[in-house]
Amino acid sequence: MMVDGGGLMDQRKGIMKIRHVNNKVRYVKRPIKKKNNRSSYRERKDPKVLQKLFDSCREVFKGPETVPSDSDVNKLCSILDEMKPKHVGLSKNMQFFKSKSVAKGTPSVSYTPIYQCDEFSLCIFFLAANAVIPLHNHPGMTVFSKLLLGDLHIKSYDWVDSMPPPESQPRLAKLKVDSVLKAPCKTSVLYPTTGGNIHEFRAVTPCAVLDVLGPPYSKDDRDCSYYKELQHSALSDGESSRVNEGGSDYLRWLKEIELPQNSHMERIDYWGPKIVD
Repeated sequence: MMVDGGGLMDQRKGIMKIRHVNNKVRYVKRPIKKKNNRSSYRERKDPKVLQKLFDSCREVFKGPETVPSDSDVNKLCSILDEMKPKHVGLSKNMQFFKSKSVAKGTPSVSYTPIYQCDEFSLCIFFLAANAVIPLHNHPGMTVFSKLLLGDLHIKSYDWVDSMPPPESQPRLAKLKVDSVLKAPCKTSVLYPTTGGNIHEFRAVTPCAVLDVLGPPYSKDDRDCSYYKELQHSALSDGESSRVNEGGSDYLRWLKEIELPQNSHMERIDYWGPKIVD
């Protein structure tokens, strides 16, 4: 089966590009300027790296209840570390990434699925400046995140206790990452119980993030849960003392919440290089 990303490059009468409309990602048709530089055309299209990533994911991800081996993690990281925006049809010169304006209201978050099966998925997230993907988990999943463009603040946690507390009760988590990544950078990896499985993305500048999830979310048994940090004043004496004993700079109580009302993610079609399944 051919998974056709469409035409960043190969539309006869127009070329599809991303632009910035009220801090949202859009694909629009632009006239093609004829050039004789075939090498430039091949460089822009360049589907080989994405295909290599796809083929490797086929080999690495074995389905639910499995975690890739260290060698397999290194294999995927080595591919993702070398990936550039052009490998998924993006460019830093696109208006969305050049914009310095601040959106009115809630800054937008969009995503474009490249591929999904039962074992893994490939997806790109677009965050306008100041946009936030709220604190959420990845149950039973191994996730590779490659920042392709922009500056992105990541804050992530892992649970301190393996057993969840009674329903509606907060759960103690340890801070793993609280820093800003600047593209280009190394790939981030999280695991089912380590590596910062609960994380938040906050865009410092317009960003594009390529995510590889294995296995992907499922409403049946791997649904996404959202959390908020509890302020120290909202904790009981016992909860407060446990945070203090563990070091208040690293431990936080997280409470599960419904998806925040101002968190909306818009799906857009993928128009990058093709992959062959």
